[in-house]
Amino acid sequence: MFTGKRMIKQFIFDVDGTLITSRGVIDPEFNEWMIQFASMFPMYVVTGSDRAKTLEQIGEKLYNICKKVYQCSGNDVWQQRYNIKTSKWILPEDAHEWLTVQLSNSVYDTRTGKHFDHRPGMCNFSVVGRGADSNQRKNYYEWDKKRNERFKIASMFNLLFPDLCAKVGGETGIDIFPKGADKSQILADFDIDSIRFFGDRCDEIGNDYPISSRLKPSQVFHVSGWQSTKTYMEGFS
Repeated sequence: MFTGKRMIKQFIFDVDGTLITSRGVIDPEFNEWMIQFASMFPMYVVTGSDRAKTLEQIGEKLYNICKKVYQCSGNDVWQQRYNIKTSKWILPEDAHEWLTVQLSNSVYDTRTGKHFDHRPGMCNFSVVGRGADSNQRKNYYEWDKKRNERFKIASMFNLLFPDLCAKVGGETGIDIFPKGADKSQILADFDIDSIRFFGDRCDEIGNDYPISSRLKPSQVFHVSGWQSTKTYMEGFS
């Protein structure tokens, strides 16, 4: 399937919406395809999720064949089972209180709990909550596409808390972190011209934008799901 290396490129992948459906698990056949790809080409993963969730989503074999996995937008970095670094930052109380008010004021009528998911170096905020099942997540996502609730909350948050940054991520959440501690921080580890980046939220309010905005258009693959990712990747095999 893979004929060998041409010129060395560094392949960086988002997870939710790029290698898997949002908050799902990787397709078994695609997983095997990715393992073969990663055995031939340097592969890295960057995601807003924590290590436990990413292991659940892509499996231990693919996780461990990656050169590095950048969890929590690069605030928690792993090589196989070894932790390279972990940020100790936590969401300030005033920001937490403001988001709690937004949660109370939201007109969306479904709540599933765990609206604040504190991770190393960041916090994920969700109106519907991280207890939502796949149907509840999809319903909120479709509603939010019309109402732009997450965009409005993130935009106002960024005005009120200039030292922090809020970015829309996945189907239901907003990722919050100190300014500069977004996914783009991982670029310091790379020869930037060698990167090929795959992400589903490369739009300006998305959490893949900090990386995609610093690369040339030819280095960025703005995908619409794992099938789209595989189609693009077949050009490198």
